[in-house]
Amino acid sequence: MRALALACTAGIALSLVPGSARADAANEAAAAAKFDQVSGNAAQLRMFLQAMPKGGDLHNHLGGSIYAEDFLEAAAARGMCADENIERIVAAPCPDDRKLATMAVEQTFAYARLIDSLSTRGYQRGVGADDVSGHTQFFSSFDKLGAAFPLDPGRWLSATRQSAARNNVSYLELMNNPRVLVEYAMAGGEQPLEQDDLGAVYAREIGTVRGLLDKAMAEVDRIEADARGDLSCGTKAARPGCDVAVHYLTFAWRSMAPAIAFRSLIAGFALADRDPRFVGVNIVMPEDDPVALRDYGLHMAMFRFLEARYPDVNVSMHAGELTLGLVRPQDLRDHIARAVASGAQRIGHGTDIAYEDEAPETLARMARDRIAVEVNLTSNAVILGVKGGEHPLSLYRSMGVPVVLSTDDEGVLRSDMTNEYRRAAMEHGLGYTDLKELARASLEYAFLSGRSLWREGALGAAVQPCAEALSGSRCKPFLAANEKARLQADLESRFDRFEQRLDRFSTSQGS
Repeated sequence: MRALALACTAGIALSLVPGSARADAANEAAAAAKFDQVSGNAAQLRMFLQAMPKGGDLHNHLGGSIYAEDFLEAAAARGMCADENIERIVAAPCPDDRKLATMAVEQTFAYARLIDSLSTRGYQRGVGADDVSGHTQFFSSFDKLGAAFPLDPGRWLSATRQSAARNNVSYLELMNNPRVLVEYAMAGGEQPLEQDDLGAVYAREIGTVRGLLDKAMAEVDRIEADARGDLSCGTKAARPGCDVAVHYLTFAWRSMAPAIAFRSLIAGFALADRDPRFVGVNIVMPEDDPVALRDYGLHMAMFRFLEARYPDVNVSMHAGELTLGLVRPQDLRDHIARAVASGAQRIGHGTDIAYEDEAPETLARMARDRIAVEVNLTSNAVILGVKGGEHPLSLYRSMGVPVVLSTDDEGVLRSDMTNEYRRAAMEHGLGYTDLKELARASLEYAFLSGRSLWREGALGAAVQPCAEALSGSRCKPFLAANEKARLQADLESRFDRFEQRLDRFSTSQGS
């Protein structure tokens, strides 16, 4: 309908006929050799990976994707302030020395401290309070910058699309809730809710939710229009972010009272069922929160209940964003397994899989049912302290589980998608063809409409309409009718161009 889908690229020229396939294989081998050549030099590797096509980012919170500086600029333009501790954004009035517009030019050190407070920048460099963990610093950042988020959501969307374009990411699935549905969910109150109550509560609430959907969709219309205007889409001055396709996931809050969590899920499923821009539902907030731990089984029951009523709505769940020491050992036993059993088509994070009681069986089921894991390397390193050989990325791959790389909250984490690929290469030994496989997987396991370009279980082997050539007369109608295949064909075209221009990364032998 109004989905921000990338149009079928007229210039797709990648051919899969035998002669061209040999040339493509040679180009890929040359790219792999160049990758090996630059992998020992961090700057050269960054340059190479930034230019490399990366497909989709499937685990990206819109509110966390924005850098603190962008929030501060928007808040300063509206006369907002820093609080007295120089830790958060607050509304006016305030003394002149705490007005953000003044601080930015007259108190640069205080302004820098504020940026550190609104992100994990200082924490990652050993700056700031020595009694604050990465977990606390990360999650507290959202509360500190919360006053700025409603100011300009169109700008946040355009900034996220621009960041994706700079990193050669062509598709985003952004976690974002329309504000009208947030307000509805938050009015749920603190009344208790049991699994046996779900049917009655749903029957009572669904009429109200349906009455809000038009407002929610109109809100997204406005945000997207503002983003298109900010990016100058459709004009000669269009910025690269215009070419990034976007869909959304709604989400529930697992740390809130059960009535609020269920309301947020009802609204999310109903919106995803109504508006094709919203391609699925998720659940967020710290998994180690006492309420989240207490109600984990109830939340899974909520998902099962709503999945039965909305069988066409896709589900991804944050699950296993835990590690030994953060919670009691018994809290590491089965969150991923229970999410998979409750209908999750993708797992976000999945960091504690090795601690689960039935880890081999869960991994086998994920591999068999093609349930992908969304791996967030920087996020897991900062929030959980899990990185390098302690991270289960290699475990998932060795067990045949589909893996995609994602950013999680690149603004708060001071990262980007290229950095995730860099970490996969440097910390986990992934080579060029491994990373290319992950890029392809990011679109294969995206909640995009239509058929895949690839044969089942064979990324890189095109289905029959496109087996001879992606630009052929049989393939073009197939791509036009299938959004997923269209974006996958575009990714192949990007890889083709990238692998044919490796001379850009050649180093001069002269002085």
